[in-house]
Amino acid sequence: MDHAPSPNAPRRDAIRRRCRGIRGRWPYRWPSAVWRRPLTRPLAIIVPVILAVPLVAALGGGAASLGTPAATARPAASGPADPGHGAAPTIDWALSGQASATSSESANPAPNAIDGDAGTDWCTDSWTGSLVVDLGQVRSLSDLGITLDAASPSADATIEVASQAGDWQPVPAARNLALDPGNPMYVPLPRGTSARYAQVTVYSDTGADVCVGEFRTFGPDRAAANMDLGADLSFTPQELAAGATFTDRGRAASPVTIMRDNGANYVRMRLWVDPPPGYSDLASDLALARAVRAAGMKIYLDIMYSDFWADPSKQNIPAAWQGQDLAQLTATVQSYTHQVISAFAGQGTPVDMVSIGNEIRNGILWPAGEVDPTTGSGYDNLATLLKAGVAGARAANPPGHRLLIMMHYDQGGDNQLSQAFYQNLVSRGVPFDVIGLSYYPFFHGPISAMRQNVDALATQFRKPIVISETQYPWTLANGNSAIGDSTGDFVWETSQLSPGYPASPGGQLSFVSDELSILAQVPDGLGAGLFYWAPDWIPGVGWEPGQGVGSPNVNLTLFNYEGAALPSVGIFRNPAAVCQSVDPYGAPCVIGG
Repeated sequence: MDHAPSPNAPRRDAIRRRCRGIRGRWPYRWPSAVWRRPLTRPLAIIVPVILAVPLVAALGGGAASLGTPAATARPAASGPADPGHGAAPTIDWALSGQASATSSESANPAPNAIDGDAGTDWCTDSWTGSLVVDLGQVRSLSDLGITLDAASPSADATIEVASQAGDWQPVPAARNLALDPGNPMYVPLPRGTSARYAQVTVYSDTGADVCVGEFRTFGPDRAAANMDLGADLSFTPQELAAGATFTDRGRAASPVTIMRDNGANYVRMRLWVDPPPGYSDLASDLALARAVRAAGMKIYLDIMYSDFWADPSKQNIPAAWQGQDLAQLTATVQSYTHQVISAFAGQGTPVDMVSIGNEIRNGILWPAGEVDPTTGSGYDNLATLLKAGVAGARAANPPGHRLLIMMHYDQGGDNQLSQAFYQNLVSRGVPFDVIGLSYYPFFHGPISAMRQNVDALATQFRKPIVISETQYPWTLANGNSAIGDSTGDFVWETSQLSPGYPASPGGQLSFVSDELSILAQVPDGLGAGLFYWAPDWIPGVGWEPGQGVGSPNVNLTLFNYEGAALPSVGIFRNPAAVCQSVDPYGAPCVIGG
C-alpha cells in the first residue's frame, strides 16, 4: 500500500469530510495508512473490551448430458458441513476456456466475457449475437452465471450446452431469460449435466449493442479440494464481549461456527505483543484458538511484532523492545516467536500457518528492519529479522506437525512490486513456504490485475499463493450513523466499486467466487486459499480505545448491522446454490441488496 501523498487529494478530502468529528480535529490518524496510492486496505481498528465470559464458551460424448430435472430450489447454503478439506469446490471453468462470438465490437472482444473480471465486456456489434465458450474438454457442470454490464440496455438471452460442437441442447431454465443489467445472475443446470461447450445468445430490447461482463460455467474441481478457506475473526472476542449476537438463518451462533458451517476450514487471528486491554494478545488468541480447534478448523496466526496496528504505514517496535540494536532485536524476535508457537502447541492447538509480520512491504520493527523499496535499501536487515522469526517458529513447532511459514505482502494487484519484494527475500535466503497477498479491489485495482499477479508469482517462485486478506462491500450505507457514531466507511461511493460487482450481497458473492476460481486455476495448482478479512466487525466495536463504537468496515462484512448473516456468508460455496437458497423461484436467480 503506497502512501505517496497526493494522487488521492480529492478522495483524501472526501475522507476528511466523512471523518470530521471523529477526533474533533484533523489530521485524523488512520491506524493503517489512508495516504496511499491508491487508497489502501482497511486493516483497521478495534475497541478494547475486557472479555466478560470465557471465550470458548461464548464462541461456541454425443449430445450434452443434461441429467435429470433438478428442483428449482437447492439445499440451503447454511448448515452443518465438513470443516476439513476434501469437498470439491465449485469453480468457474470458463476461465480456462476459449471464447468466440458471432458479433463483437472491436474494443470488446469475446475473451473479455470469460477472463474472471466482470468489469471487462464482450459487446455485440448489433442488436443480437452469440458467444460460445469451449471448455477444452467435457466437464461436469452444475450452474451457469452471467453479469450484464450495468450500462448495457435491457436484454433477453437463451443458453445452450453441448458435448460436441454444434450439437446444442437448450438449458431448461434459460430458454428466455430476462437479464438484469449490473447484477450477477445464476442459472441452475439439471443434475448430472456435462458439456464441453456453452453458448449464450443475447437480444437487445432497444436495438443497442448488448454488453456481457462475465459468462460463467460452474462445476466441481476436485483438484482444488485442499484449498485453505477462512476468515480473520480477530474481532470475534471483542464483538461477543460487547454483546453482539450473530445469527445464520435465525440460528444464533458464534462467527467461528457460522463460518465453519458455510465452508470455512481455517481461522486467521492477529497477535500483538502488548496491546491495550481487550485486544488481540497472546492470552485472548489462545482462548480463540481453543474455540477454533473445537470447531474442527485450522489456525493461521498473523504475528505483527508490534504492540498495536502494523502495516506498510507503520511498524513500531514494541515498548518492551525499545533500545535494542539489530543483533538484540534478532534474538528477541526468535525467542518471542518461539514462545508464541510453543504456547499454542502446549495447549493442544498448534499453529498450522504463521505469517512472520503483517504486510511487510516496508519491513518490520522500524527503523532497524525498515525497507525502502524505491532504493532497495534495508533488505539485509529485514532478511535477518525474518530468518530469526522463521527459526523461532520452526524450533517450537511440535514434531510431526506441519507448520507453513508465510511472508505477507500487501500489493495483491501489482505484479512488478510483488515480484521485486519476493525476489529480494529469496535472493537473501529467507526460508518460507507460502506467498501471502492482501487484495482489496477498491485499493489495489481490478481483479484482472490480481489474476495476472498470482499467475506470474506462481510461475516465477513456484510457491503456494494465498490471498491473506480480501473484502467487498454489501452496501454503501453507513451503519454507524444510527448508533450516533460519526466514523466514515472505507468504501462509501460508487466510484470505489469494481465494475460488474454491485455493492450488494450478490456482488460480494460474485466477487469472491471469481477470486476463488482464479486461484483454483493458478498454474500448477499453486493457488492455495483465501481469507476474508473481518467479516464480523459490525457496529458496536470501535477501532481503538476511546474512539466510539463505530467502524469504517461495517459495510464490508458478511453480516448485516444487527449480526444476521448475509447470503454472502456462503462465499466458499457454490454461488448459484447460495443464490437459489435465498431466491428459490428466480430464474435466473439474483441476490439483491
